[in-house]
Amino acid sequence: MNRKFLSSVATLALCCAAGSALAAVSAQEAARLGKDLTPMGAEKAGNAAGTIPAWDGGLTSPAKAGFPDFKTGGHHPDPYAADKPLYKIDASNMGKYAALLTEGHKAMLNAYKGTYFMNVYPTRRSTAFPQRIYDATIANATSAKLAEGGNGVTGAIGGVPFPIPKEGVEVFWNHILRYRADVAARNIGQAAVTRSGDYTMVKFHDEAYFAYHLPGAKEAELDNVIVYFLQETTAPARLAGEILLVHETLDQAKENRRAWLYNPGQRRVRRAPNVAFDNPGTASDGLRTSDQLDIMNGSPERYDWKLVGKKEMIVPYNSYKLHSNKLKNDDIIRPLHINQDHARYELHRVWIVDSTLKAGQRHLYKRRTFYVDEDSWQILAVDCYDGRDQLWRVQEGHSVNYYDVPTFWSTLETSYDLQAGRYLALGFDNEEPGTVDFNLKRTTADFTPAAIARRGTR
Repeated sequence: MNRKFLSSVATLALCCAAGSALAAVSAQEAARLGKDLTPMGAEKAGNAAGTIPAWDGGLTSPAKAGFPDFKTGGHHPDPYAADKPLYKIDASNMGKYAALLTEGHKAMLNAYKGTYFMNVYPTRRSTAFPQRIYDATIANATSAKLAEGGNGVTGAIGGVPFPIPKEGVEVFWNHILRYRADVAARNIGQAAVTRSGDYTMVKFHDEAYFAYHLPGAKEAELDNVIVYFLQETTAPARLAGEILLVHETLDQAKENRRAWLYNPGQRRVRRAPNVAFDNPGTASDGLRTSDQLDIMNGSPERYDWKLVGKKEMIVPYNSYKLHSNKLKNDDIIRPLHINQDHARYELHRVWIVDSTLKAGQRHLYKRRTFYVDEDSWQILAVDCYDGRDQLWRVQEGHSVNYYDVPTFWSTLETSYDLQAGRYLALGFDNEEPGTVDFNLKRTTADFTPAAIARRGTR
């Protein structure tokens, strides 16, 4: 009887241990949110050196940014235009800053010694979100759990699910479920730039309906869909009219994303199961995979995720120059990399996550290292390695605070192919009459196969 009893106790202990591995954080840990931690889980205090300031709430409105008359949809004036670079990093002095640089940035500095540099500006913790997103994040902290295999999330709605992460895959889901908007539309350009600097601008009209973040949203009513996304190619003429529709799922252990493609030549809508993982991104000339849109998207299922920790790093931030209508596309696009005169880098604390391809799985990238902003959960940089463990591609998420919402989101995404000497840049809106329309009126009915068929034939 004693042996049976001890065996039962041991079994119970193992079950409890396994359950706790998937459990949310304790109420005691969650109580730190909004106190020594920001509501999103970042360290509220600055660093000991004084080079990272304390978070003071960020840019919560156009007035706080210094532009009380700003109208939503315009190009956001730079609230930090008066800032001057603190220092410039290039190949000659990169050793001095090596501990603060990603492996990708070190490789860029070495590969393009004559032209690539990084202007490092004062750190501005501009990130801010609506109060309801903070409230939802704090509520999620004690209820959110990973679904089977980490391939989804349960018990969360509205905010990020894991503001105090314990595992690498939780940081991945925080990026996927970070707040960007309720509804958004934008007209943007994508340039696949040759070694000599030539490119053809491909233009997209994007619309997104973020069901997970809507006021009053309930997990049980989502139909397992966190965002409805539509992308219509509008130029050049040979590509115009193609429409991609995606329903991105919350629990991908239950169901992978649903995707459809409207072909203007056939005037038909077809399922598109290959719009995922390492299949080529739309009109990217093979320089971006499907899961590199928005820096990273989709399912984590093909990788093992390791939480390396948090570290102070120099990353792209407050990239208002790249978002400005004072620049033309040609002012930004250069051979080998974008014009670094217009790029802004700052010192921030980032979560570092390594993802390594699981045995038996396939992907172009054997390993990826992600650098994730502690304030916003936006991925700011990625190092992508090939099957030989060689650094292949370097991604950057040049981001701004859209202070009219407010939200922190990328404005220009770059992906540099170190082996080919080419790069892809996505998000050009400098020559567009407006930027992101956050006042778009949409419902789920606008994101159905029938709806994109009607758009294609009108």
